[in-house]
Formats: sequence, structure tokens, C-alpha cells
Amino acid sequence: MNLKFPLVKRGPLVAVIRLSGAIGTGARMQLNDEALTPVIEKAFKRGKPAAVALVINSPGGSPVQSSLIAARIRRLAEEKSIPVHAFVEDVAASGGYWLASSADDIWVDPSSIVGSIGVISAGFGAPVLLARQGVERRVHTSGKSKSMLDPFLPEKEEDVARLKKLLSEMHETFIDQVKTRRGDKLAKGQDLFTGEFWLGGRAVELGLVDGIGHMVPKLKELYGDKVRLARYGRRRGLFQRFGMELVQDGVAAIEERAAYARYGL
Repeated sequence: MNLKFPLVKRGPLVAVIRLSGAIGTGARMQLNDEALTPVIEKAFKRGKPAAVALVINSPGGSPVQSSLIAARIRRLAEEKSIPVHAFVEDVAASGGYWLASSADDIWVDPSSIVGSIGVISAGFGAPVLLARQGVERRVHTSGKSKSMLDPFLPEKEEDVARLKKLLSEMHETFIDQVKTRRGDKLAKGQDLFTGEFWLGGRAVELGLVDGIGHMVPKLKELYGDKVRLARYGRRRGLFQRFGMELVQDGVAAIEERAAYARYGL
């Protein structure tokens, strides 16, 4: 006897990539291109997704890593003709917004923090402390700029000027990224590149994002009620899963906490 079973049509698949944490190099950082490459590649290739959704909660970090991650997402999206949607949770600021700008559209909560399109360099100087302790700093170089911004030597005006020039060039790269990706959506007559940040509703008015919307209802609106979600993210190591972090992980956690604190989070 021949039994025929009706084919059940499955809903479209959307791959969901979580991008949460500070952006930087090294294994202890949550977001960097080396760690995310297999995650992003798998999300775009496995199961022939109809779209990719980025869930972003990042205060930013390394401009280079932000650029590398965003460029990888765009490259795969264009190669495979897959639309990309970004959904911001608490914050997509600085490098976090750079990641969001790699999407075709950006959706936020009314209380999400968005923006901070700028570049920052921060550090400490301790020459007075060393002098008080009777410690003499000895530095020998074969180039006059090799000891630039040494935190244990007095700050030099020419070093600061050189650093500001580098930061300005990085800032221009960031601005070009936003203008290229957001285009005519950006509000006219507004200086959006001062490093200021805004809540979701105001970010919509400024054209930095496309609207208020949460991931699941928005994806159902775009792809139907039967849309299927496949979630991808960086796996934590064995020690991290059991809370047994090394000292360097503890330092990274403090740095990340400080980055979120800049936005009142």
C-alpha cells in the first residue's frame, strides 16, 4: 500500500548573529574579527537563509576590528544577495554603531542608545609618581618618535599633535562608513559626527536608524509568521562558563564595564 504524506512547507529561515560586548583584539574580548569569522561565515551559508539579523549590544572599541567585522558582513551579504537587518538592544555606540551600519536597515528600542560617531584615545601619565618614588625612567631609541606618548615621561606637544592627526583620520574613515551606508537617510543640516549619542526615538528622526522595532515581531512582519530563526554567537570557553575567569579576563571585564558606563548603562 502506497502512503502519501502531504509536504509541509517550512517558513523562511533567518540567521541571527549576536554581537554583544566590547570590540577589540585578543581572545578575552567578546567581539573581534578573528573570533567572529566562523560565526558570521556559518550564519550566511548554513541552510540558505532568507536574511541575516544582527542583534547588537556594544559600546564600541577598536575601530579596526569594527571595520573588519562590518566589512565581512557586507562582503558576504553582497556575494550571496542576502539582506541584513540590525536590531539594537541597550546600545550601539561608536564601534557598535559601525557594526549596525553594515546592515541594510537598523531597528531600535525607544530607550536604545545610538551614535557616538567619533574616535577616542585615553591613557594615564605617571612621571610625577615615579619622580616622587626616586625612580628614573631611561629610554633609548633609534627614532625620535619611537617613544611617543610614553606614559612614564612628560607629555610632549608634538606627540599630542601627531596623535590628534591620527585620530582625525580614523574619524574621517568612520564618517565615510556612515555616509556610505546611510546615504540620504541622514538628516540634513545636522552635525551627527561630534561623538554625541541619542536615544532611539531621536536617532530615528536623525536618520541614524530606520525605526522602532524589536526583532521577532519585525521579522514576522517582513517574512511572515512562520519565519524560523537560527541563532549564532561566539561560544564561551570552559573556564568562562563555570565562572573561573583568569586575571586578564577580569581586567577585560572591568574595561568593558567602564565602556558601558560611559552611556549610563
